[in-house]
Amino acid sequence: MESTTVSPRAGVGAAATRAARALPAANGPRWLPWAKGVVFVAAWYPLARLVFYGVTDRLGANPIEFITRSTGLWTLVFLCITLAVTPLRRLTGFNALIRFRRMLGLYAFFYAALHFTTYIWFDKWFDVAAMLKDIGKRPFITVGFTAFVLLIPLAITSTRAMARKLGRRWQTLHRLVYAIGVLAILHFWWMKAGKHDLALPKLYGAIMIVLLGWRIGAWLLARWKARSATSP
Repeated sequence: MESTTVSPRAGVGAAATRAARALPAANGPRWLPWAKGVVFVAAWYPLARLVFYGVTDRLGANPIEFITRSTGLWTLVFLCITLAVTPLRRLTGFNALIRFRRMLGLYAFFYAALHFTTYIWFDKWFDVAAMLKDIGKRPFITVGFTAFVLLIPLAITSTRAMARKLGRRWQTLHRLVYAIGVLAILHFWWMKAGKHDLALPKLYGAIMIVLLGWRIGAWLLARWKARSATSP
């Protein structure tokens, strides 16, 4: 009788293949490069807007605060769009949407990096003592910093080569995006709470609840179907 035992090396290879499949394939519809080009250019709009406002002296009385809040908001926007790709793809059957997820996620990291850089450079001028004092007085900064740190390994391992190298660990690592989404909402909420301006935090909080709630519901449904299939 032929053995069906799978070697550990084969198991790792299969895991690497599954992780790589989580990223979009290199080929695709003919219109895909054009569509990705449009999205790529459009995603530069927030930065172009800041540059234009700076050149035309329209950043307001506190330019640093304007830049910090603008880059922070666009980080959250791109994070929500990235998290929306999978639900939209499964609900609509438009599988080509998955080809945009990595790019959108990297733009979320890009604007998060601008947000963080504006704070430590232009706001605090690399004054570590002042930043530590801020962390002690304003917990929303700690939460935001944590979310940014968690984004770094996701950006570094976003390539197909890293997905193959990490195997099943790649998917586990990239589930950190859910925690990042929660931390980003907390950061935004606590920052606005002091000024009693919670309209936008409530809006994006509701969007995040829907996006994460859909994933929890899909996971529970999959488990229920698996149990139903194996039950006598």
